[in-house]
Amino acid sequence: MEADEVSIREQNFHSQVREYTICFLLFAVLYIVSYFIITRYKRKADEQEDEDAIVNRISLFLSTFTLAVSAGAVLLLPFSIISNEILLSFPQNYYIQWLNGSLIHGLWNLASLFSNLCLFVLMPFAFFFLESEGFAGLKKGIRARILETLVMLILLALLILGIVWVASALIDNDAASMESLYDLWEFYLPYLYSCISLMGCLLLLLCTPVGLSRMFTVMGQLLVKPTILEDLDEQMYIITLEEEAIQRKLNGISSTLENQTVELEQELEKVKCKKTNLERRKKASAWERNLVYPAVMILLLIETSISVLLVAFNILYLLVDETAMPKGSGGPGIGNASLSTFGFVGAALEIILIFYLMVSSVVGFYSLRFFENFIPRKDDTTMTKIIGNCVSILVLSSALPVMSRTLGITRFDLLGDFGRFNWLGNFYIVLSYNLLFAIMTTLCLVRKFTSAVREELLKALGLDKLHLSNNPRDSETKPSANGHQKTL
Repeated sequence: MEADEVSIREQNFHSQVREYTICFLLFAVLYIVSYFIITRYKRKADEQEDEDAIVNRISLFLSTFTLAVSAGAVLLLPFSIISNEILLSFPQNYYIQWLNGSLIHGLWNLASLFSNLCLFVLMPFAFFFLESEGFAGLKKGIRARILETLVMLILLALLILGIVWVASALIDNDAASMESLYDLWEFYLPYLYSCISLMGCLLLLLCTPVGLSRMFTVMGQLLVKPTILEDLDEQMYIITLEEEAIQRKLNGISSTLENQTVELEQELEKVKCKKTNLERRKKASAWERNLVYPAVMILLLIETSISVLLVAFNILYLLVDETAMPKGSGGPGIGNASLSTFGFVGAALEIILIFYLMVSSVVGFYSLRFFENFIPRKDDTTMTKIIGNCVSILVLSSALPVMSRTLGITRFDLLGDFGRFNWLGNFYIVLSYNLLFAIMTTLCLVRKFTSAVREELLKALGLDKLHLSNNPRDSETKPSANGHQKTL
């Protein structure tokens, strides 16, 4: 009997060591990839060899850690879905014995823990540490900056604690709920993370419909469009003449007129960019122009349509079936049953849609006017802006599994603290979220595909000069071969 207990303890120990090793290896890969991404955008001028360099290096490591956690949160749901299908297809395979329910639950718990750690500790510390100078009267140095950063973190924690406590008292004026807020680890942090997750889901609700319509424009800029009724040689000739004219103006302007010189240089850069795009279109093969672009556009339209249809079906399920709620559905567990009607094909489709929604949400986030200044630029992004981008991506990626389950994109149950959010059990919040997503996405797509028709109607009615359309193409002009301006 004792030998059996020892054997069971040894098996549990080896299983835990194996799981921690797998988690460490996965996170190490994500950390390395995140480090290369951040260093690609980080401003090279920040690399000095002094006290500020040490502070920047510490903030860089913390930002890299946060970005790696964000990538892990994005991959969490797809990895769980594909693991469930693999365990169903090969239940007795020796080489996938390491892939089990315990590992999946551990990954969800670690993602929740590290998300809380990055959001409430590491990122505020990196920001305050980067902006700190040390208290007046103390000797300047790293220790003084760390002391100021810790004091600021304590004050921030007290401020957030007070705000959440007052908000809880206003929303749920109950003695039991007020007492539970004193339990810092078991209730306060999950409650605070639930509020942050709700804010992240609302941000995704705003960004994703915009991103779904914006994806067509972004892919149109990345791909080579078909040359229908266009003469690329004539356009190249016009752009070359324009570039030479601007260059002659620059050579003829004296060095004292700095404002005109800067404006002409900016205009010259735009013309060179247009010329580069035209050269790329000219060099592209017929297959790339006439097949790849339409295929990608059709694929984006299909994915967007499937997403809207799944949300519409989920709204019907919510009205007739309680198990459609994202909280408390009580799924069969990891490796026991397929969560998709179409098996492995349906699971693959769910994974594609989840990644598509994440990419669309990021595109929509940077397309919003309020966040346009957050767009990172290669070799010219400050550490403060990198920290802001990492926090934004962490909030979006942490809310992605919750949004995917709430919209019915997947039926996979939310594990760990992700499934403990109180608002997930509120029928009216979940139903309103689905309705708003479907309506906003449909409106954005209709506005996107009817913009050309609106412009033509405005031109036919003579209202195009009133700038009623927000499309930037209305103001674009290009010179014709005889020097006059020809409206696009």
